Amino acid sequence: MPRTVLIVDDDPHIRQLLVFALNKAGLETIEADDGEAALTTAAAHAPDLVVLDINMPRMDGLEVCRRLRGTGDVPILFLSSRDDEIDRILGIELGADDYVVKPFSPREVVARVMAILRRTAASPPPVDHAGPAVRRGRLSLDFDGWRASWDGVEVPLTVTEFSILRTLASMPAKVFSRDSIIDRLHGPGFAITDRTIDSHIRNLRGKFAQAGGADVIETRAGIGYCLGACTGDTG
Repeated sequence: MPRTVLIVDDDPHIRQLLVFALNKAGLETIEADDGEAALTTAAAHAPDLVVLDINMPRMDGLEVCRRLRGTGDVPILFLSSRDDEIDRILGIELGADDYVVKPFSPREVVARVMAILRRTAASPPPVDHAGPAVRRGRLSLDFDGWRASWDGVEVPLTVTEFSILRTLASMPAKVFSRDSIIDRLHGPGFAITDRTIDSHIRNLRGKFAQAGGADVIETRAGIGYCLGACTGDTG
């Protein structure tokens, strides 16, 4: 059966453009012109993916994403009007699957939509870990409860941030490239950029630094990231 994409944008011209391009690619489409309508439509039709504009009146795309993530894991492709919004978006949200900056090529949107749908059609590779929890230095991770703690105090993380930290903690001696982190999170062939991972890492470091854990993640220049010593010692 054709996959269904919900297109959410207050600009009818953009919706029309995307409807045409996605229909031509063999996908079914449904539309919403604001955030509230998007939530109602998503609940009624259970789309396979949501293309979501960020800047909308009444309820913006960030709030729509929060609410969708609170009720399920439907993939979300953000449409952003400014490239410099992306770091902030990635730091705030539970995790959009990808983004495209306006003005965009409809072919690029279709390519990214198809990549996400291919990924969700297959089971992502499991994260290897020896048990339901990991301790390293002053860091504790409860895999079953999706909780991260520093010195026993919980550090609130988004789903994507916790998943990245869990990936690093699953093999603490391994240096993960950005591509391998993406593969662990989303499965092979997922179309997001390296800077997406860098942005999540930066926000992870910021949250733990506020708690006294400035050495949670270590950068290996030219390779990627690994779990740090987690002692709180920055010297």
